[in-house]
Amino acid sequence: MVLDELAGRAGVRLSAGKGARSRALAGEGRLAGRRVVLARPLTYMNESGGPVRGLLDYHHLPAEDLVVVHDELDLPFSTVRLKRGGGEGGHNGLRSISRSTGTKDYLRVRVGIGRPPGRQDPADYVLKDFSSVERKELDLLLVEAVDAIETLLVKGLEGAQNEVHPRS
Repeated sequence: MVLDELAGRAGVRLSAGKGARSRALAGEGRLAGRRVVLARPLTYMNESGGPVRGLLDYHHLPAEDLVVVHDELDLPFSTVRLKRGGGEGGHNGLRSISRSTGTKDYLRVRVGIGRPPGRQDPADYVLKDFSSVERKELDLLLVEAVDAIETLLVKGLEGAQNEVHPRS
């Protein structure tokens, strides 16, 4: 959902590629004055590293320039946080990307979805739809996440953290 908002803001149309790019929808454009490649792997989330590696190779980009947007159970719903590197926290998509790129040292935009209630399985929780209360805040959260990405591109990680973290 964040990628769709980001692509709309940047005027980027995502389409299927060929060869190394065939396992992702991707598009190129400009965002915050910088060239960007936006992509959504078409694989299962826990196999997303292959398409990410393929796109990095195709576009001759280092993994250090990679920005991964992902859901985060360990943050309350509607919280946005930025960081570089770190562990995967049980997130199989991040684990796949780290394995395929050979590093954990890429930028992350962590979008808080909160912990599952009671004893609900986290795997089931991340696949369920948002609650009616969360849906009311969702548009604002998407805009905040995209604003955070633009700030990251303009100000770098530390500058973006100083601006984004206090407000969310």
